[in-house]
Amino acid sequence: MSRRPAGPVELARLRDWLEAAKRQRTFEFLAGRAGARRMPVSACTLRRALDGRLPTPYTVRAFARGADADEEEAGRVWAAAEAAVRPKPVRKPAAYVPERQITTRAGLARAMEKVRAAAGGPSLRQLAASPAAAGLLSRSALHNALKGPQLPGEELLAAFASACGAGEETTRALLAARARILTGPEPQARAGYPCEIAELAAEQAEERRVRDAAVRHWIRAEDEADEYDRQLRDEEEAEHRRMAAWGDSLTDDELKELEQARSAAEAGRELRAELAAYIPR
Repeated sequence: MSRRPAGPVELARLRDWLEAAKRQRTFEFLAGRAGARRMPVSACTLRRALDGRLPTPYTVRAFARGADADEEEAGRVWAAAEAAVRPKPVRKPAAYVPERQITTRAGLARAMEKVRAAAGGPSLRQLAASPAAAGLLSRSALHNALKGPQLPGEELLAAFASACGAGEETTRALLAARARILTGPEPQARAGYPCEIAELAAEQAEERRVRDAAVRHWIRAEDEADEYDRQLRDEEEAEHRRMAAWGDSLTDDELKELEQARSAAEAGRELRAELAAYIPR
């Protein structure tokens, strides 16, 4: 008694199905009938379909047609065998890493939900029971962290990330977000961006001009500023013109990028209008 080669159960089920469809008929008979029904195939090919290897879908359909069997069922049995023999690689979703802009408890809760979703959306019970959590999680603590007003602790955040299978980068980002919430948003320098540098320089130059103009009529001709003072004033005015020209040369995309960069500090202001205020008419 010959022993069938070992293989997936689905492949064995396909062989059994083909043998049941063949019954006592010869492969030559099946090949002749399949060819007469517009699916030419050789008897040798039909014989090889039972040798333990995965046949082609055409061969299985021709086998079924020659045996008067259900071709759709034959296709389903073959597809199951093909999936068992050639499993498709499982693509692991890209890890989610929280952004640096998180500065609120609600933002941290949303980031935790995204980490959870990237892990396949496990339930709170599954997360609490995860061995990776090391017994540091409970359903109530997780619910409070995700829905409640209380800021989660460092241990809970680290345990939550481990239970979700998150990497070190994600864990560090969650802990960093928590630290930012505790300390508050980082103070942004008044002249931290190129547009603010231009604005500040222009404002300072304008203030000096207004101040000089206000007192100039009190100064006698002989008390006018000396050469050094005039040189400083000329340099300030030149700098003002240079910064005004730079602001006028910005493209719409550059202005949009600068507007986004400073929107957190001064939302709602029109950058082009501000820069235009310093451009000589």
